Amino acid sequence: MRVILIIAVISTLLWCACGSNFVVGNVANRVDLRHHEQVQYNAIPFIKRVKYFFYTDPQNKVIEGIQALDNLHSKSSINITAGGVGSTFVNLRLKSERGGALDYDIGIYTRPDFI
Repeated sequence: MRVILIIAVISTLLWCACGSNFVVGNVANRVDLRHHEQVQYNAIPFIKRVKYFFYTDPQNKVIEGIQALDNLHSKSSINITAGGVGSTFVNLRLKSERGGALDYDIGIYTRPDFI
């Protein structure tokens, strides 16, 4: 029993340390990639870097999904500060680990016109 608990704790810690990809909503079935952008920010030693990403759909289409993939597999974090799935805009806040850089591929998905 103790061995199983130790293995579970170690696997959970390894899973948490492998990066911070962010997926909200539907990004796989019957949606179109509406906007793609690579967000990068250089590292400064001993400082956490914060970058904001703003997207508003020019045709007022409702956002179905948001996907942000961490290319560096770092311990950075990403949050939705306004809008998001079910809205026509989204504001994201990206924060790096101390002394680390940011490198995200951000995709915004909407419902296609033919559905």
